[in-house]
Amino acid sequence: MDMSSARRVPASREAVWLALNDPDTLKQCVAGCERFEAVGDNAYQITMVSKIGSIRTRFNGKLLVADSNPPESYTLVFEGEGGMAGFAKGRAQVTLSVEGVETLLAYTANAQIGGKLAQIGSRLLDAAAGKMADEFFAAFVRRLSEGAVEPGASASAEAEDTVIGTGRAKEEGA
Repeated sequence: MDMSSARRVPASREAVWLALNDPDTLKQCVAGCERFEAVGDNAYQITMVSKIGSIRTRFNGKLLVADSNPPESYTLVFEGEGGMAGFAKGRAQVTLSVEGVETLLAYTANAQIGGKLAQIGSRLLDAAAGKMADEFFAAFVRRLSEGAVEPGASASAEAEDTVIGTGRAKEEGA
């Protein structure tokens, strides 16, 4: 499954970069995240509960940050096991560019999904992935608006991210 999108975030690129590299911020912004713990340089153990269709499962996984080019870009490499529900693994390229006092956060992600999750069907998986991304960005913008934003950035408590475009999901032989 492939997915891409770009979002305008009402904060400076440096503030967005710092937030994207803060385990506590990420834990608070990922729906169902129970654990986001550093286990080495640029390596994290993650536990999250997710429901896709009728399948609810707890995923235990790893997240590695690679190709870090502060404050412009990085690659996330992830893999997770959800027991009988299946697995997910893949990578995402994230880039940040300055747009006035805002930051354009663009990403492309590729994931392979197996087990019962792969049997759900691409439409439901695409919808679930899109919903998770939307929830993440709403929480991320809210968190930046509540104090992690540099002075002078144009964020308010009601600030919302702006979706620039999505290339939601093209399933690849799951």
